[in-house]
Amino acid sequence: MKDHIRYEFHHMGIPTTEERDGEIFSAAAGMFTTDNPGRFRIQWHRFTDTSPLHPLIRTVPHPAFKVASLEEAMAGEELLLGPYEPIDGYRVAIINDAGVPVELIETALSDDEIWSRARSGKGSLYREDESLFEL
Repeated sequence: MKDHIRYEFHHMGIPTTEERDGEIFSAAAGMFTTDNPGRFRIQWHRFTDTSPLHPLIRTVPHPAFKVASLEEAMAGEELLLGPYEPIDGYRVAIINDAGVPVELIETALSDDEIWSRARSGKGSLYREDESLFEL
């Protein structure tokens, strides 16, 4: 964490091997995502054997934090992924914090807009005709 940056908790992502009802698939990431039905913002991520994502992302739970400036928050950090835009208007980078992936988010979207777009499966993460990120 950098002293001059405010980190606001957004969600927790947890890798799983269990299939869940309502999974949304991203071919680009080789990943199925499901929102936990509880009251807290938890997402389950199930990965294909051919997922191109970094092994830490595929195996270690990650916290996600909103920041005002993605560039400032990721400066000098080891990037595991990104920056990229998985949902239109929602920029992300995942860094390595001593063996733990940490997702950094920059967005002007409200939480309702974010979760609605994510649940719809219509964000750029779910477009099959686009190269979403470079790995």
